[in-house]
Amino acid sequence: MQNPYISGIVPLMSTQAYSLRASVLQSLTTAKRPDVPAWVVLRNTAAVALPLTIGMLTGHQEAGLAISAGALDTMFSDQPGPYRQRLWQLFLASLAAGLASLCGFLIGGDLVPILLATTAFGFLGGLLVVFGADIARVGMTSMILLVITAATPTTIDHALIGASLIFAGGLLLALFSVAAWPLNRYGPERRALAAVYRGLASLAKQHVQDEEDVPALTEAMTTLQQTLLGRHHARGRAMEAFAVLLELAERIRLELVAMADMHGDAGIHAMFRSDAERVLDAIADALESGESPDQAARALQTLQASERALLDGNTRSDAIASHIHALSGQLAAAVRNANWAGTRGEQRAAAAETRLPSALRGSSALATLRANLTTHSVAFRHAMRCAVCLSVTLLVSRVWQLPHGYWLPMTAAIVLRPDFAATFNFGLLRVVGTILGLVLTTALLHITQHDPWTHLALMAALCMTFRYLATAHYGVAVAALTGTVVIFLSFEGVNSGTAVLDRVLNTALGSGMALLAYVVWPTWERGRARAALSDMLDAYANYLHALARPDRREAHREARTAARTARTNAQASLDRMQAEPATPLTLLELANALFLNGNRLARTAMTLEALLHDCDNLPEQTEVTHFVDRAASQLHALALALRDDRVPQTAPELRQLQRSLSTLLGMADDRPRADQLVRISDRLVDNINTLTHVVGRGPQESATVSGTGGFIPD
Repeated sequence: MQNPYISGIVPLMSTQAYSLRASVLQSLTTAKRPDVPAWVVLRNTAAVALPLTIGMLTGHQEAGLAISAGALDTMFSDQPGPYRQRLWQLFLASLAAGLASLCGFLIGGDLVPILLATTAFGFLGGLLVVFGADIARVGMTSMILLVITAATPTTIDHALIGASLIFAGGLLLALFSVAAWPLNRYGPERRALAAVYRGLASLAKQHVQDEEDVPALTEAMTTLQQTLLGRHHARGRAMEAFAVLLELAERIRLELVAMADMHGDAGIHAMFRSDAERVLDAIADALESGESPDQAARALQTLQASERALLDGNTRSDAIASHIHALSGQLAAAVRNANWAGTRGEQRAAAAETRLPSALRGSSALATLRANLTTHSVAFRHAMRCAVCLSVTLLVSRVWQLPHGYWLPMTAAIVLRPDFAATFNFGLLRVVGTILGLVLTTALLHITQHDPWTHLALMAALCMTFRYLATAHYGVAVAALTGTVVIFLSFEGVNSGTAVLDRVLNTALGSGMALLAYVVWPTWERGRARAALSDMLDAYANYLHALARPDRREAHREARTAARTARTNAQASLDRMQAEPATPLTLLELANALFLNGNRLARTAMTLEALLHDCDNLPEQTEVTHFVDRAASQLHALALALRDDRVPQTAPELRQLQRSLSTLLGMADDRPRADQLVRISDRLVDNINTLTHVVGRGPQESATVSGTGGFIPD
């Protein structure tokens, strides 16, 4: 199966207008392949079920319930990544759960103080989205625990004990998550690298790429960089091998993209890429298992024999031969370093400290939060919505004295997201899933024996189902989670049958109020997509500027990383805009054209980088880099025009400069490489001219949309 993170082959984005019926059907029927490993499901379920089991056996059922509740609420902070990062996130989630529980237990009985607390927790919890989905879960967990514990206020002594047990439950889940640390120290790093090399094998398998292919500037490579070089990366001696393999993955990707543009012997091209695919697959297998790459070494020998045979004993000197030789050397280095990548090879790897590239380094957490304290920030608007919605839903549940009223603010905290599409989908699926889960669980409890051990086994099974399917189909996962919670509460004496209708009504009302909160003060993506696309063009321009400095290879890698991140952000923005109501079709078409033509330019830039690395001694290097620098400046101008919504100025001198460069390259001694540079420079000018035309349509499209009343500024 093709790896979507690396191959870069993505279908054209839809430009169909929003349809409520289609959105509902898509939410209910679309399912992804589950991506949670079995051992993660088992360890998370064990952390939830074991405390309750021990509590029942020892006569301390209430303590077991509290610890299990802490583990259940922090379960989703157990995400892939280095062990240090995982432990830190789980500790933060546990601490937030404990503090929120303590606050709820202490002041839950007083309306004004608890409303102030929900406002504070809602705002701070919502603002955490600026740090990504993993940290945002910490904020959501704190909101959920606050409103749940506020329903059962108690004395300070009992509050401290209860909050401590909930905190301990989160720490227990953290202990289970990192239990394999001493035995499998570099497991997350090896698996991240294996996924990338598996994707490179898929890319090698694509012998021909057409112009609609999206370049391999995807989220997976950025995730890999953060896993290997981020703040919480491992610090053993084997990290040098990982860092080398990371850089080799970038170079191999560039060579594969460049080879796709070759006009040499198609047979040689196809045969060598097939050999490369086998080597890359074998490297991925070795990294995944942590074993010696013996199979990869044998595949490499076959590739090297093919290299000698196909290229007539290294006598050929055309462009495709150059790339084949370069790729062969990089694969050999990858096989060699795969033998060092892990605990067993640690003694053979030299010590090296790694740093996160500057393109990925963020400012301090406090500075990031301070920068988002403005109404123009998506995170700030989300935080305000969370604060108001959480407080209003709690107030409604108290004023109306709704039975099991904590389900109302709890649902609002879970459903409310920073964008309309996610809020709508989560709300719809939560209502459907809750109804299904309540009905199913009530029936199961009715037909099963009234035996606590049977109910405990049923709760564990539902908990496993929820953890496994949460990323596959949220509605089905919510049904399993609802069943888990219903059985969990039954141990506290809450009758499952009498609470069914109350929970359904609270869930529906909470989802509706969350969606209403978004509609009252929206952050429509159509008002932000232009900025995301401008950032993408700026990142591509910075990439070209870096290529104009051939002696600074490290800057090339950092610029690629930044471009990949910007492209991922732009695609996410367009996906969200596609899922919003009232987004004008003309705006979708314009954004789609910008995105796809930007991808073509990025693919040209990657091919150019691979070629420049092979042409260090080209006499015309100064003229080439001057041309690339000028192209980057024009691209920056396009990004600025797009951001300001104005018609950009054309750059006819860029085409003239390319023609002069072509004439000069026509006199070069290294004709194969010179000819390829001519083709790439011509493509680069075409890419920029096309983008100039598309950006120039922007003001016209905006005027058309405004005239029809379809554009709603942010």
